[in-house]
Amino acid sequence: MTKRIDRRGFVASTLATAAAATVGTMSTLVPMHTAQAAGDQHDGMQPDAFPYAELSVAELQSRMAKGTLTSRTLTAAYLSRIAALDRSGPTLNSVIETNPDALTIAAERDAERRAGKVRGPLHGIPVLIKDNIDSADRMQTTAGSLALVGKPAPRDAFIVQRLRDAGAVLLGKTNLSEWANFRSTRSTSGWSGRGGQTRHPFVIDRNPCGSSSGTGTAISANLAAVGIGTETDGSIICPSSICGLVGIKPTVGLWSRSGIIPISSSQDTAGPMARTVSDAAALLGALTGVDARDRATAESAGKSVADYTTYLNAKALQGARIGVARNMAGFHPTTDAAFERAIESLREAGAVIVDPANVPTVGKYDEAELDVLLYEFKAGVNAYLAERGATVSVRTMDEVIAFNRANAGAEMPYFGQEQMERAQTMGSLDDAKYRDAVAACRRLSRDEGIDAIMAQHSLDAIVAPSNGPSWPTDLMNGDRYSGGNSSVAAVAGYPSVTVPMGFADALPLGVSFIGRAWSEGRLIGLAYSFEQATKARRAPRFLPTMPIAAPKRGS
Repeated sequence: MTKRIDRRGFVASTLATAAAATVGTMSTLVPMHTAQAAGDQHDGMQPDAFPYAELSVAELQSRMAKGTLTSRTLTAAYLSRIAALDRSGPTLNSVIETNPDALTIAAERDAERRAGKVRGPLHGIPVLIKDNIDSADRMQTTAGSLALVGKPAPRDAFIVQRLRDAGAVLLGKTNLSEWANFRSTRSTSGWSGRGGQTRHPFVIDRNPCGSSSGTGTAISANLAAVGIGTETDGSIICPSSICGLVGIKPTVGLWSRSGIIPISSSQDTAGPMARTVSDAAALLGALTGVDARDRATAESAGKSVADYTTYLNAKALQGARIGVARNMAGFHPTTDAAFERAIESLREAGAVIVDPANVPTVGKYDEAELDVLLYEFKAGVNAYLAERGATVSVRTMDEVIAFNRANAGAEMPYFGQEQMERAQTMGSLDDAKYRDAVAACRRLSRDEGIDAIMAQHSLDAIVAPSNGPSWPTDLMNGDRYSGGNSSVAAVAGYPSVTVPMGFADALPLGVSFIGRAWSEGRLIGLAYSFEQATKARRAPRFLPTMPIAAPKRGS
């Protein structure tokens, strides 16, 4: 997010071709008439015939264990679905590149299973990752920027190596808001120079938020079993909630950031994006571990677990003390109404509701946060590019800026790079201004923020609406973000879990469970209990646009 730092997850995108031009021919799913005289006008497509739609990781594993499904068959099915829905049909444009070795990897995992070797819950499971995460294979890692197109990364990101060790099938990479949406203050979420515009899976001409836009759309549309996004401030939470997913933004240091194109060493983290809490939990535990290349992971020793599915408890809300952050709501009436219903669901599930439990420092850290991000973006990008060496043609942020100017027609047709240019003017991380800003962020978001309110009321979690309804994608004017709640957990480096809570007409809404550092297990239990009580997730139907109800007679 930019603007005041505006709360849209550092997201950017561009509709390279008009949305209306993309919804005409749905190749494998039959479109329903958009002006139905009867029936559900929210059904843009007939019921999904994809045989693995909405199946969980556990269900897929069960089928593979029984021999009724192979990883290669599943991988081929997802690749076909990507061709049918992402490349054509509704043209979701969420997958920037598929892995040419995916079927080979899947066949290898099948051979291991036949030999009695199953590495864990991700064995043979196809996973999509965001295109700012290094993979030492035949795929690019570019953050959506044409400036970084070149040779593949020389080594896997730590979490990619963990994925491979867990037996997952790296299916491909997802589009994103270019440079994780820290290039411009007036960007459009989900657009990158390399990948074009990602579209919303529920309503095609709406925005999927970002910056993990491609992962949000792809996983919601059942283009893979689970996916990985990255967040600095909202880039997992916003696209997950807006696309009807579960998203986990972990404590900074629970997952390594080495080999991930950075914005902020203080706030960056990767995390799971999935259709269910159980799937997100399975992915979260598989990728933890201390990494010598990321000092923040040292703090996770003794605090992380290898299997977060042990926290899945449908009764976890019974007796739990849940604080309602009223000062983090009130930005959209439909969202507020859904939030009230969510609070009532929490109460009915046995939670003790503390209302209000306002985080007292919300918004007071905005200016300091932006300073921190500008300083760390410059330092982090320069360090990352130095590591990439000859695999990319640019070696510094200054060279990226020059590349964008020289290739403005492709890289800056809709918005500029003023955020990147401002970062380039910043000094070193030894500057007193930077150190003071870091200290202010930690004090306001942690000591006087989340920790203070949770201690005051003995809370297990704080809840707030994750997002307002998605907005129409608008390349010329940028995002019209209606509100959300990622910042306090992001600035603190604390965990947040978003879960579907309802809809604003055809558009998904989520609720966030926010906690103290290293409380992922507790939050997962609470989120799972809420999910099981409400069952708010629905699969998308790829509506061309929002249906407009006819006015009632006499109104």
